[in-house]
Amino acid sequence: MALAAALPHLNVVGADIVRLPTPHPGKLFGKGKLKELGDKLHAAEIDLVLIDGPVSPVQQRNLEKEWKVKILDRTGLILEIFSDRARTREGVLQVEMAALSYQRTRLVRAWTHLERQRGGLGFVGGPGETQIEADRRAIDDHLNRLRKQLSKVVKTRELHRAARAKVPFPIVALVGYTNAGKSTLFNRMTGAKVLAKDMLFATLDPTMRQIELPALGKTPAQGGGRKVILSDTVGFISNLPTQLVAAFRATLEEVLAADLILHVRDISHDSTDEQARDVETIMAELGVSEDTPQLEVWNKIDLLDPDAQDARRHEAARNDSVVAISALTGEGFDDLVNAIDTALGAPRQTETMTLPFSEGRKRAWLFDKGIVEAEEPGDDGWVLTVTWTEREAADFAAL
Repeated sequence: MALAAALPHLNVVGADIVRLPTPHPGKLFGKGKLKELGDKLHAAEIDLVLIDGPVSPVQQRNLEKEWKVKILDRTGLILEIFSDRARTREGVLQVEMAALSYQRTRLVRAWTHLERQRGGLGFVGGPGETQIEADRRAIDDHLNRLRKQLSKVVKTRELHRAARAKVPFPIVALVGYTNAGKSTLFNRMTGAKVLAKDMLFATLDPTMRQIELPALGKTPAQGGGRKVILSDTVGFISNLPTQLVAAFRATLEEVLAADLILHVRDISHDSTDEQARDVETIMAELGVSEDTPQLEVWNKIDLLDPDAQDARRHEAARNDSVVAISALTGEGFDDLVNAIDTALGAPRQTETMTLPFSEGRKRAWLFDKGIVEAEEPGDDGWVLTVTWTEREAADFAAL
């Protein structure tokens, strides 16, 4: 129901759970259940049936013929949602590629009944090419064009990422199950106005903002804290279609480059533990390093009853890697900021110094540590802009 509700133009009139001890290979359901469901659909004048699970191309074709309705399985519905939400050029291209890959499998299995066509000389669709082979080749050609377009977009993103890498601010990425409240938290931390609604996949395209965390003992207005780049990402979901995992890998690369990952959980959800495991599984599939620091952010604590709230707060307080918050009310926000600051380690500061030309060893040390932001020759030596921690500054002074 939640997936269906994520498409605003769909009017969901009902839902039913159908137990299938053994799915029928041709029509998914047995004869009795097939007729029973068909009568219900006809009486309610249904135009579209969503099936929360995989439906083979043959099953889809047979069900549509039997019921005279359009059938969408879980993968098809998620692709529709993503297509409706994509806004950036990269997002649109990735959705289109995922949809074509999905459509290609539908064609291969569903159209093999067509008679063979008369072929030409073999240069275009060789002798005896079937209609399915021609359509599959057309899809492959389109996919190749999309890949070339996407590669240009990806290169642009890589340039942006390389530029950000020169900025001495750590990247903090928000990840989590869809509708866990990531965008609400992102908006509270950044003051941005990213779409934040109580629906699945409200955020599809990645959004990044540079923010300054409130310094300990200071209000956000006073500033003075660590600067970070905060990244909001698409929400994960169980049984994510394989086409989407591959197509959106580039979108989620911000997570791979993150210095800290905030795993935002809807702690009020009945299946919060299962959702957390799904997120961990997908992050492992994406190749997120186990060495990347992570914090679990138990969001929506305000939706729990008082006893459950107290229990969760005490549980979070006993674990340094867990923070209980409400992104909506702001509860626990100070604890979250402190936890982020601690997880990222010592704060860094930018300074400009002049190093005599004779201090080649010290200059090499600075470059070896990767803390030099800019360098130019001066009258008395190298003029260096460095960003370092107090510990690194003390180590340099001791050289």
